[in-house]
Amino acid sequence: MELHIPTQLAIFSISIILFTCFSSFSCSSSSSLSPSNLHPLVVDSALEHLNYTAISEFRLLNRRRILQCSDPNPYLQINVSGNTAVGNEEYLTVNVTGVLVPADSDWVAMISPSDADVSDCPLNKALYVETGDLSDLPLLCHYPVKAQYVSNDPDYLSCKKKECKEYKDGKCAVTTCGGTLTFHVVNIRTDIEFVLFAGGFATPCVLKRSNSLTFANPNQPLYGHLSSIDSTGTSMRITWVSGDKEPQEVQYGDGKSQTSEVSTFSQDDMCSNVLPSPAKDFGWHDPGYIHSAVMTGLQSSTSYSYKYGSDSAGWSEQVQFRTPPAGGSNELKFLAFGDMGKAPLDDSVEHYIQPGSVSVAKAVLDDVDSGNVDAIFHIGDISYATGFLVEWDFFLHLISPFASRVSYMTAIGNHERDYGSSGSVYLTPDSGGECGIAYETYFPMPTPAKDKPWYSIEQASVHFTVISTEHDWSENSEQYQWMKGDMASVDRSKTPWLVFMGHRPMYTSDSGGGADQSFLEAVEPLLLDNKVDLVLFGHVHNYERTCSVYQNQCKAMPKKDQSGIDTYDHRNYSAPVQVVIGMAGFSLDDFLDEYVNANTRKVEDIFRITR
Repeated sequence: MELHIPTQLAIFSISIILFTCFSSFSCSSSSSLSPSNLHPLVVDSALEHLNYTAISEFRLLNRRRILQCSDPNPYLQINVSGNTAVGNEEYLTVNVTGVLVPADSDWVAMISPSDADVSDCPLNKALYVETGDLSDLPLLCHYPVKAQYVSNDPDYLSCKKKECKEYKDGKCAVTTCGGTLTFHVVNIRTDIEFVLFAGGFATPCVLKRSNSLTFANPNQPLYGHLSSIDSTGTSMRITWVSGDKEPQEVQYGDGKSQTSEVSTFSQDDMCSNVLPSPAKDFGWHDPGYIHSAVMTGLQSSTSYSYKYGSDSAGWSEQVQFRTPPAGGSNELKFLAFGDMGKAPLDDSVEHYIQPGSVSVAKAVLDDVDSGNVDAIFHIGDISYATGFLVEWDFFLHLISPFASRVSYMTAIGNHERDYGSSGSVYLTPDSGGECGIAYETYFPMPTPAKDKPWYSIEQASVHFTVISTEHDWSENSEQYQWMKGDMASVDRSKTPWLVFMGHRPMYTSDSGGGADQSFLEAVEPLLLDNKVDLVLFGHVHNYERTCSVYQNQCKAMPKKDQSGIDTYDHRNYSAPVQVVIGMAGFSLDDFLDEYVNANTRKVEDIFRITR
């Protein structure tokens, strides 16, 4: 038997998507703006809170002073072209007109809900210590969904779009300028508006607000995605989002249907300390209702169609999907990646942007379209909402075209779970106060219980052990005992391949770290004891592959076959092969002595494991 990556001729194959970037030396780290690019008022805060909310000036808006605009301009207007009832996905045209003096610091924000406070909140400044400056903290009360500088319109600053507003003696006495922006909008259920600011992101003041816009059907069932509930391939869970709290149903196959279970979460469910987290405060957005139903009576490796919704809320389109192969069967083809997130499909800036996510999503969709994918595994750092809850809707919209057609399995990462005093292993505020609640609601996996996000599943000849690196994995922990029992119970005569997955790696050559020596010392012996073939981790935003490694030593090196492909011989098993695949969204982390050639669909690394 052999494990061949990523060809599809062997018993087990895996395709790994590389982030589109020319080389590790030409890609930046996760910071999109260096401190020297930031406004002097925020540079200290940006350095202190780089991994939390301060990667760009836009992400510092939640603690910006709101100044009083001294602009008595009577001509200024901001409006949105088209109907006030917005569809499930639209590119809205926002027009700014009547500008007397265009400035490169003028910008437009999309606000949701439309009655959100975009004024100064000086009485609350002490509550925001966690996210930024202590020295000077009057706030923008509500964080914008996204924003664009009006100068994104190349004709704005040059005032090519002139309008005469007043005539005197038959001649134009007052001329104004304007700009046009395009915003990509998906159905987030609440009404929205667009607000024109002056002063840039560092010193904003409100100039004008548009009329409120509503979604044509805020109850519309959307963003369906599939997951496996067991190893049989005969039942599949479909999860979707709607503004309607009443149960809906999935209709599938030849006249079958199942009623949904409905769940949601509230602002009160979010984690916080003495000071409120983003999820508890300015980053909150109503998630609507998450519906989930299990389609039963299916056959493995078989194609079906389904739709979900209700007559009152509306129905999804008909979707074609394929069940994964049952455990113990033959070939498996799956995609695996970590740290994907999403990026805007317009010229906006948003809270968190993973520039490679759009091209990765397109590549995944192409593979699904070609029929070359049985399942997808996304191993941590899913949406990067990190307490800004509206980001989940944009992420679910991004993945729905393919996650609705094959099993989309996930593992929890630091940006879904970690928060101080919440029970996570790591006390960083990386989840922004979500503490795994949003993740587990949107992505119900076959886990033993709430906030125990570990599970195993078998597909074809592969047993997947999926763990949480963010929950206690020490030798006396519940998760450790589960890992030990799960891997020991695998029938290797039926399921010869054992793949271990989690978010944070045991090994990395990343100069910035990312691996935890304590995790390595506690869990690695289990991998060797159970002869794990392949270990997949994310967290580090790059691609790395090890030798057969144990206790920081190469126990065996791969050998080149006749085609020049690295081959690991597990007939004489020595140690697992470990691979870091956290490159699905962010710019690549800097690595020494490494060259990564991506930005194409070319396979950059192939290796085999034989058994």
